Formats: sequence, C-alpha cells, structure tokens
Amino acid sequence: MNQPEGRRRPSSLKKAIFIVAGTISLGLGAAGIFLPILPTTPFLLLSAACYYKGSERMHRWLLNNKLFGSYIRNYKEGKGISQAGKVFTIFLLWIAICFSTLLMVNNYIVQIVLFSIAIAVTIHVITLPTFRKTQSLEQKG
Repeated sequence: MNQPEGRRRPSSLKKAIFIVAGTISLGLGAAGIFLPILPTTPFLLLSAACYYKGSERMHRWLLNNKLFGSYIRNYKEGKGISQAGKVFTIFLLWIAICFSTLLMVNNYIVQIVLFSIAIAVTIHVITLPTFRKTQSLEQKG
C-alpha cells in the first residue's frame, strides 16, 4: 500500500471522528448563515479539513456543494465574498444584535460585549476582499 508523500492514511476510528467533527462543524457553519454571532467561514473551513482527513467522498461533496462549495473555494483562494453576501451578513448581524441587546439582554456589560463583537465582525466582513463574478470570467478568458 503506497501512500502519497505527506498524506498518511488515518485509522477507521480516526476517519469516523473526522467525519463526525466535520459534520458537526458543517451544521454550526450552516447555522452561522442565519445566526450572525456564529462565524460561518471558520466552521466551513474546519469541515473541509475534517472531511479531507476523514472521507475523500465527503470532502469532494462539500467542495462541490451548491450552497457551500463556491463559498469555501472563493475564501480559500483569497477571492473573498460577494458584495451581496457582505450586505446580507452585516444586515443580519445588526438585526440580531439589536434585537438581542435591546429586547432580550438587560445587562449593560453583556450589551457592550455584544455590540463590540458586532463592530469587530462588521469590520472583518468589510475588509474581506469582495468577490466579483467578472473575476472568475476574466481568469477563464
């Protein structure tokens, strides 16, 4: 059994653990699409890494998935996220933060922490590269 250089074959138990971890991470990443406090990208990237170690089939499925595939590839290749994705993310973030802090949380310290997180996430999203479809067309042509 010759293995490619640099990639060891994990045991069946390790593969199963990577698949379970990847699936949990994928679920958290998917939830992060709708819950702005939960980061989507790190969980999706963790899922891709876990699936890479645990199952070539699951890794391929994730990278070719309609919802997550292009998001992961664009981020990994440094292309960023679309302008619409940025606007949608920031909009949902601030709706959730305002709803939580003004209507659900009565502790000023927690409110300040939540608003600080929202500001940090907003800055992060704004500073990410903006992916434009013309970028991928120019690269093909």
